[in-house]
Formats: sequence, structure tokens, C-alpha cells
Amino acid sequence: MDYMKAFLVGGLICALVQVLMEKTKLMPGRIMVLLVVSGAVLGFLGLYEPFACWAGAGASVPLLGFGNTLFQGVKESVSKEGFLGIFKGGLTAGAAGICAALVFGYLASLVFKPKMK
Repeated sequence: MDYMKAFLVGGLICALVQVLMEKTKLMPGRIMVLLVVSGAVLGFLGLYEPFACWAGAGASVPLLGFGNTLFQGVKESVSKEGFLGIFKGGLTAGAAGICAALVFGYLASLVFKPKMK
């Protein structure tokens, strides 16, 4: 049942994003930023953790989860290092995901040889 719930929640998030892309004039980059910021705001309000516990991977895999990860990193780093943690916490928390995206994106470009349009 957990798999079904994660699939449905993740699919609902993706479907809402698809509706935003089709029915508004928002560009995909702005929608991605909207998702990341929404995840950070939900984390700040304390709503993301209960939602993620209920929805499982359906909530943590899309960009909402990345926004929450950035927020949690900043929050933890500010509590340890003060003001400097604002600048360093998000990058420290999201470093593994950012690095993996860069490495796998580069490897995919070597395999599939993309062309500029």
C-alpha cells in the first residue's frame, strides 16, 4: 500500500505541474523554482515532514523534497555556525544530489551525444 500511496502522490504532484505548464504561461524553469521554494516554505512551516512521512517517496523525490533538503541544511547550519550558515548550509545538505545530477548528466551526454538546437 505504501508503494501505491507514493505513486499516487508523486503522480499528483507531476500532474499539477503539467497543468501549470499547459494552462499558464510559466516557463518550466520557473515552475521548477516554484517547486523548490514551495518545499522550503513547507519545511519552514513544519508541514513538509508530516506530509513526507505520510506520502513516502512520492513527496521526497520531486523537487519539493530538494527544497526541503536545502531548508533543513540551512536551519541546521545556522544553529551551529550562525549567520555564515545561511550561505553554506543549503549547499552542504544538497551536495550529494547536486553532484549526482552533474555526474549523471555528463555521463548521459557522453552516451547520447546531444546536439544544440
